[in-house]
Amino acid sequence: MPSSHSPAGLVAVFDDDHAVANAGLLLPATLAERLGIEAVVDQLVDLGNRPGAHRPGRKVLTLVHAILAGADCIDDADVLRTGQTARVLGHRVMAPSTLGTFLRSFTFGHIRQLDRVAETIMAKAWAAGAGPGSAPMTIDVDSTVCEVHGHHKQGAAYGYTRQLGYHPLLATRADTGEVLHARQRTGRAASGRGAERFVVELAGRLRRAGATGLLTLRADSGFWSARVLAACRRHNIRFSITVRQTKTVAAAIAAIDQTAWADIDYPDGGIAQVAETTLGADRLIVRRTRLVGPQATLWPDWRYHALVTDRAGSAVALDAEHRRHAVCELAIRDLKDGAGLRHCPSGVFLANAAWLVLGALAHNLLRWTATIGLGATGQVVAKTLRRRLLALPGRLTRSARRRLLHLPRDWPWANQFPRALTRLRAVPPPT
Repeated sequence: MPSSHSPAGLVAVFDDDHAVANAGLLLPATLAERLGIEAVVDQLVDLGNRPGAHRPGRKVLTLVHAILAGADCIDDADVLRTGQTARVLGHRVMAPSTLGTFLRSFTFGHIRQLDRVAETIMAKAWAAGAGPGSAPMTIDVDSTVCEVHGHHKQGAAYGYTRQLGYHPLLATRADTGEVLHARQRTGRAASGRGAERFVVELAGRLRRAGATGLLTLRADSGFWSARVLAACRRHNIRFSITVRQTKTVAAAIAAIDQTAWADIDYPDGGIAQVAETTLGADRLIVRRTRLVGPQATLWPDWRYHALVTDRAGSAVALDAEHRRHAVCELAIRDLKDGAGLRHCPSGVFLANAAWLVLGALAHNLLRWTATIGLGATGQVVAKTLRRRLLALPGRLTRSARRRLLHLPRDWPWANQFPRALTRLRAVPPPT
């Protein structure tokens, strides 16, 4: 007979009506209540007589909280219906079948309504202390592949990664990793497809949300086009965009005098230099790299990497700043890692477009929770916050007309939780 102190001697019984799964969701749920997300959705999203039209706010919050808890499919929302979890969230939790019907009811116009919701909530969060205000802000625009599974996914295709999926556009905030704008596209879409309109929409929503400082857009060569540059100029956005090695660009690089190249830091075994010239009316910053020593036989010639910009500053500083565009991959990682956009769950393209916007909203809600509640500066890792603060087992009881949420004793990060909760509750409620 196994000992009662060993795992083999334990009897598992699912009978605790007071248990709370992911009790740490109390933090983002508190901020969601203070930002008035449910009321904003009910006001701005109107599905008419389509299925799932009633009370869209609670459906959106159910999906957002499920994604925060690590959901990457609609059925995962069922974890929010266990025990007393719904009482921590502050809204009625909807069934997965209802959520699926709700998402499949979206048309393109309703996706734009969700975009308006995301913009309105971002403006509220920025006004509560998470925004850039009048400070300069750098925006990274990129695309990614959201994988899907199955052969009946509307609009999915095999792209350059050889994965079946969609190819959405994303704009992220460099210092915090927030998703500023997102647009779902089919899997066959080229990197720069719709980029001009995307930049125009992005500029408008950032100004309306309260960003009054200088805006700078960084992007890779997939977004280099005359239309994108013109859109940046029209909306007073500085740009720093990688260019492709066309004949015109190659000729401009070849014309640079050899004495104009300045050495910059490079790992052992290679050298790197930076110089600049012009490409039309804009500055062309060029970085060239080459291996030295025994490895030089692999790539004996210079390799050139160029970007076009209208920003002021030295060529060395602008090149270094442009290379930081890679931080957008950290935001994309958090969108996919263990939640939201690991894959798109529906077979309907527009349902997956709505899922993308809601995944971005959940992603931002977690960052605003860290910024406002924890006083975090810079990018935070969603997986770390989820493990330390959200994935807390809890138990909800009532005593002396008060509800008590019991959390594990000696939790290593217990001191952060009440401090964050106090700060989030200090955010003024919606009028």
